[in-house]
Amino acid sequence: MIELACPESVGLSTDRLSRIAAHFDRYVDAGKIPGYLVLVARRGKAVYLHRYGQRDVEAGTPVEEDTIFRIYSMTKPITSVGLLMLYERGLLHLDDPASKFIPGFERLEVFESGDAQNYQTVPAKREISIRDLLTHTSGLTYGHLHAHPIDAMYRERDLLGERMTLADFARQLAELPLLFSPGTRWNYSVATDVLGHIIEVITGRSLARFFSDEILAPLGMSDTGFSVAADRVARFAANYERDGASFRLIDSPGASAYLKEPTLCSGGGGLVSTASDYLRFSQMLLNKGELNGARILGRKTVELMTCNHLPGNCDLSSMGYILQSDDRAAGVGMGLGARHNLRRGGLRAETRHDGVGFGLGGYVLLDPAAAQILSSPGEFGWGGAASTTFWIDPQEEMTAIFLTQLMPSSSYSIRRELRVLANQAIVD
Repeated sequence: MIELACPESVGLSTDRLSRIAAHFDRYVDAGKIPGYLVLVARRGKAVYLHRYGQRDVEAGTPVEEDTIFRIYSMTKPITSVGLLMLYERGLLHLDDPASKFIPGFERLEVFESGDAQNYQTVPAKREISIRDLLTHTSGLTYGHLHAHPIDAMYRERDLLGERMTLADFARQLAELPLLFSPGTRWNYSVATDVLGHIIEVITGRSLARFFSDEILAPLGMSDTGFSVAADRVARFAANYERDGASFRLIDSPGASAYLKEPTLCSGGGGLVSTASDYLRFSQMLLNKGELNGARILGRKTVELMTCNHLPGNCDLSSMGYILQSDDRAAGVGMGLGARHNLRRGGLRAETRHDGVGFGLGGYVLLDPAAAQILSSPGEFGWGGAASTTFWIDPQEEMTAIFLTQLMPSSSYSIRRELRVLANQAIVD
């Protein structure tokens, strides 16, 4: 059980925090999301936990404090921490080329024109570095984005598919072109999965074993992993997809692929976790790398991780990749107060993230006014495909976690709304 302190003891208002439940319960009552859990902590103390709705609508079981959720891309900060642990040990440098660990990456070329079957390329201006992978400036992409011929190439090869290993994935990735030369643009991608493979290459351990030995066990994250054990399936939530104003089941707990160990452990999106476990991870980062005597990273490393690493300290808007089509649904983004602009005059679209930079594994808020969000400069965090999110505000010594299971994450403005509702409760 998560022990809760009085909100007023850490400068939060109990009455104002109650607005979180009043707002998000309406999502459940309106049939927009199946259920959710929200957890807020400040100055090392959890002070607000609210759960509402069902973890499995078909079974009629409620969201509980120990419900296990698919956290998808909230896996990325954990993988990034793992990579930085190896950096601290002198086993790699941030400016090392990825080809130092993955054969074939030294020969990557950039897509210039054509389609998925017939295309022309030009040589990349330089190789992909470790920092490019951590910051999503590598030129890689995701097949599910449906925004470029290279996305189609990823889908054709079923990259990150069940039959792949991380080594297979990296080898096939090296045969495909990049969207752009590394370091010149920002594009959300499979880069963190490449980092997971690099962790395996350096350590000689599977990513699952490395996580367990080096991060999960030391932090006491006993419910976090790449699969759900048989004795925990009863706590596992169902996963849903938005269907108009409602939702439909896409993954039942009793028949889920998460019930068996995967062949490919996705460092970009493969973990399941609980609110309690992820609070431990978040609090470790807020504590500059330490939790209850377990030192995961050094203070200076966390400070480096949460700096803006985009060139010239620019934001994501000025680094964003211009997509070749506008097939993505409006509203796709990180819920950071950014706006999504579509240029309907042609087959191009642009996702804006004004005032938001990127660190080594997650976003970094540079300018709340530009981002039009109630928060502090230096806030950092990330979210997952099933509408989960977390953020850490070092200035306010505060962290918040929101867990639900509704895809895609762009369905509603949950992340932006939670930011306002949590931060307006600060009264000291």
